Amino acid sequence: MTDFVAELKWRGMIHDIMPGAEDQLKKEMTSAYIGFDPTADSLHIGNLVQIMTLVHFQKAGHKPYALVGGATGMVGDPSGKSAERNLLSEDILNHNLACVKAQLEKFLDFDSGENSAEVVNNYDWFKDFKFLDFIRDVGKHITINYMMSKDSVKNRLEGGLSFTEFSYQLVQGYDFYWLYSNKNCKLQLGGSDQWGNIVTGTELIRRKAQGEAYAITTPLIKKADGTKFGKTEEGTVWLDREKTSPYKFYQYWLNASDEDAANFIRIFTLFDQEHIEAIEKEHAEAPHLRKLQQALAKDITVRVHSEEDYEMAVKASEILFGKSTTEDLASLNEQTLLSVFEGVPQTEISREAFQQTANVTDLLSENTNGIIFASKGEARKMIKGGGVSINKAKVNDPNDAVNFELLQGKYLLAQKGKKNYYLIHVV
Repeated sequence: MTDFVAELKWRGMIHDIMPGAEDQLKKEMTSAYIGFDPTADSLHIGNLVQIMTLVHFQKAGHKPYALVGGATGMVGDPSGKSAERNLLSEDILNHNLACVKAQLEKFLDFDSGENSAEVVNNYDWFKDFKFLDFIRDVGKHITINYMMSKDSVKNRLEGGLSFTEFSYQLVQGYDFYWLYSNKNCKLQLGGSDQWGNIVTGTELIRRKAQGEAYAITTPLIKKADGTKFGKTEEGTVWLDREKTSPYKFYQYWLNASDEDAANFIRIFTLFDQEHIEAIEKEHAEAPHLRKLQQALAKDITVRVHSEEDYEMAVKASEILFGKSTTEDLASLNEQTLLSVFEGVPQTEISREAFQQTANVTDLLSENTNGIIFASKGEARKMIKGGGVSINKAKVNDPNDAVNFELLQGKYLLAQKGKKNYYLIHVV
C-alpha cells in the first residue's frame, strides 16, 4: 500500500486539497469517486489523468467509484466550455456508457475484495427524481449567490448561460450527496476545473446531511510548447483503437518533447520514483536515443492496448523511419499498415488490370494513373538508378514482371527515392 497524497505529490498530480482530506485517508479505507463524461463512446487521453488518479487511489488501499454521468450527460457541464453542447438521446448515452465502462475495466480492479472498483450511473438515482422534489430537497440548500460565485458560471455569463447548464453544479453536488449517503463516499477527485462543482457537493453534504466530505483535484495538463495536450493535427487521441490506431497512439507519446516526457512519465505510468529517475539519468547521458519517450510510449501503449499492439507499432515505426525488409512490412496487420501510410498518395488498379500489366514500368506509370511516375521514361530512368522499391525490395530492371506478393492480399507499397511512398490498392 502507498500513501495516496504523498504518491500524487511527487508525481505532480495535486492542485487543490481540502483541509482534512489527508487525515481522512490516513484514518481508514475511504471511498472516492470521479465523474466521467459519456458524450462519446470512448474516453481519450485527457481522461487518463483521472483514470490514473483512481488507479493510485485503489493501490493505496481505498475504494474507487467511477461515476459515468448518464443523467449529467443529458444536461452538459459548463466548466471550461465556451458554448452549450448538444444534448444526447438516451439510446446514444447508454451505448456510450457501456463503451466507457469497458475501457475503465482495463485499468481498475473490479474484483479485489472490499476495495473493488465500482462503476455507477447517476441516471439510476435521477430518473425518478421529480423536478419539484429536486428544487425543494436540493435547491433550497444552496444559495444563488453561492452558485454565481463559481468561475464556471462567471466565465459564461456575458455570452449566455442556460438554466440547464446553470443548474449543473446542483446536479453534480447531488451526485456527491447521494454517494455519500448510499455508498459512504467521503471524497471526490477530479481536474482543477471541477473544483467549484466538487465543493458544491461538500457544501450540500454539510448542510443537508450535517456530514463531512472532502475534495482533491489534479492540475490540468499543459504541453511545454503551449499546444493542447491530447490533440494532434488529426484531432483527439482516443483510447478506442478504431478512433486512434495503436500506431498513432504510440507515436503521440514517442514524439513528446523531453520536458513533456519527464512530466508525462510521472502522471501516466506506474513506474516508481527510483525507476523514473534512473530512466531520466540514462536519457540525459544520450538524449538522442529518447529513452524517456520510449519507456513512456511502451508502458502506456501496452496498458491501453496490448503488448502485441506495442510491438506492431514499433515495427511500423521502423518501417517508416528506419531500415526494414519485405518480411517486416508483410507482418503488419491491415489496420497498422493503413494507419502508418495514411496521408501518402494512394491509387487503385483493378485485379484484372494488375494481372495483365506487362512490367513494373507500366505498373508505376500509366497503369496507376501517373500518380507515381508521369511517364514510362521517368519510371525507367529512376528504376535503373536504383531509386525504386516495391514492398521494401529494390526494383533493378524496368522490364521486371509484376509478380509481387500483395500485402494483406490487396496492397503494394511503392517507394520513390528515400521518402516518397505510394500505396497501390488492388481492387
